[in-house]
Amino acid sequence: MKDTQKSAKSTTGRASKGFTDEERAAMRERAQELKAATRRGPRAGKADGESDVLAKIAEMPEPDRAMAERLHAIIRASAPALSPRLWYGMPAYARDGNVVCFFQSTQKFKTRYATFGFSDKAKLDEGAMWPTAFALKELTAADEARIGALVKKAVR
Repeated sequence: MKDTQKSAKSTTGRASKGFTDEERAAMRERAQELKAATRRGPRAGKADGESDVLAKIAEMPEPDRAMAERLHAIIRASAPALSPRLWYGMPAYARDGNVVCFFQSTQKFKTRYATFGFSDKAKLDEGAMWPTAFALKELTAADEARIGALVKKAVR
């Protein structure tokens, strides 16, 4: 029986096609976020989440930092009921503890574009198919208006 059992170590080496280093880092960040939330307790307010999100945005390289700052302002203006918080190390915005939308920088998973996405908690359902994430290379005035409208719709 022992011959058929393999140790976990032998199946999780670098050659494994499991999680990437970036994915493992995001999971570690999420675990830290959950621990921090537990330490802060249920009375933690929007101010704690806001400062965490602004600190994470400040760490981003340009042009992602400028885009994240602009998105933060758009989301706060469009849906003041959303609470800023970190989610897997990304700036996110939640309602009643559930993430509604988030910003993923290009450095997060080493992608060629940043992403602004919505979770299944966003009320964007339209027909049988609708977008849940958008690739961002830059933000134009038209893009900002569209994002503001989508965020408002997401929390209606």
